[in-house]
Amino acid sequence: MGVRVIGTGSYVPDAVVSNDHLHARFGFDSDWIVKRTGILERRHALPHQATSDLCHEAALRCLDNACVDTKDIDLVVLATFTPDMSFPSTACLIQDRLRISGAAIEVQAACAGFMYALITGAAYVVSGASDLALIIGGDCNSRILNPDDIKTYPLFGDGAGAVLLTRGRPDQGLLSFSLGADGGGGDLLSRPACGSRLPPTDELLRKGLHYMHMDGRAVFRWAVAILCDTIQDVLQASNLDARAIDLYIPHQANIRIINAAIDVLHIPRNRVYNNLDRYGNTSAGSVPLALDEAVAEGRVKPGSLLVLSGFGAGLAWGTALMRW
Repeated sequence: MGVRVIGTGSYVPDAVVSNDHLHARFGFDSDWIVKRTGILERRHALPHQATSDLCHEAALRCLDNACVDTKDIDLVVLATFTPDMSFPSTACLIQDRLRISGAAIEVQAACAGFMYALITGAAYVVSGASDLALIIGGDCNSRILNPDDIKTYPLFGDGAGAVLLTRGRPDQGLLSFSLGADGGGGDLLSRPACGSRLPPTDELLRKGLHYMHMDGRAVFRWAVAILCDTIQDVLQASNLDARAIDLYIPHQANIRIINAAIDVLHIPRNRVYNNLDRYGNTSAGSVPLALDEAVAEGRVKPGSLLVLSGFGAGLAWGTALMRW
């Protein structure tokens, strides 16, 4: 508690990749994509763009929205699993481009990354270790997807979002949160090669191990369960009913995951934010991108109660109940 968001911002690349485009280029069934995922189109980074470019633009828009100068920021926490390079971190690249004087932390929790970063940044602010923290989530998923894999390639897009955190009223901030991981499910969603375990070789590249691999059915079942369980956890911890929440902003992974979970919890669909049809799964960019759009649409007001949730590879999850 005692933390508030004073600005939001987001960015998606200009290149729109529609289902019709995927059908024309790869032969993917457009209707199958819509029925299985709810996605109509997604954005892909242009050839000259990397994750840091998307995050930089989202951060600039966030700073402009908050009317804040970069000299006032003392902490950057950036979440991504598609960094520009192994090192230096993308967080450090952003810190340098924005000319921020302060620590730069990178978090890797895949689609739960922004929630990990948000909760980490909030802890720094509440403890007094930071006065103004820039929290960013962003990914270039298009760079790690196999274009021949219909089970993964149509699902993901590229994008980034950012928020600025500072001290707030005692009744503002994170009322409760659930943050966790189950590494036993790591093989369900992974990129096996291009790390220290399997450095890239011609053979590994021929096998496609540098691409994302996913057990879709197992991940689907886990995602529905973890979304249900963690929403219930944060509501119970704050002694609130699902009907008390003004807006739910879940990770935009798959419309069937979202609908299955909220139907179990009897949450009205008009209280659940969804931009999945336009952007697909943007991983760490998903929650802050949706949050920024919800704020711009006037669906988030002072005092609003929000539930934010991210979940994905690791397996990792983060769900928080926030008073705006």
